[in-house]
Amino acid sequence: MPFLSAQSPPAMTPQHEWVLDSPVQLRSLRASLHEAITGQPLPAGAELDEIPEKVVLVATELATNALRHGLPPTIVRLGRHDNVFVLDVADHSPDVVPRYADDRPPGAGGLGLHLAKQFALDLGWYIEDDTKHVWAEFPVPS
Repeated sequence: MPFLSAQSPPAMTPQHEWVLDSPVQLRSLRASLHEAITGQPLPAGAELDEIPEKVVLVATELATNALRHGLPPTIVRLGRHDNVFVLDVADHSPDVVPRYADDRPPGAGGLGLHLAKQFALDLGWYIEDDTKHVWAEFPVPS
């Protein structure tokens, strides 16, 4: 699948938002996102539960893509729709269409969208004004 489907996510109730200007901020995004999902801070060296781990991993990958290929700032939003979390990562390069990196050798990067497709319930992208959004849905842990 060379391209993601261009579609908007379901309407969501916003819960948290992070604005990133640099890859250095990804570490605090991971910790803060874990706390937003679980209600608990992530202890140093602790492993994440399955759903929070997947959300944090995909958020990190999508935010890295946005920081690398888009124009700042990168905006990461976590919302909720019924029994799913909706992760929305936005950048200001609507002309750069998200695409799977099928032709890259292992270790050359480009696995972010593959991981998102593997771990998320659904995945897509859309453009609103001058902003590109890539989104993914995850089940809310029970």
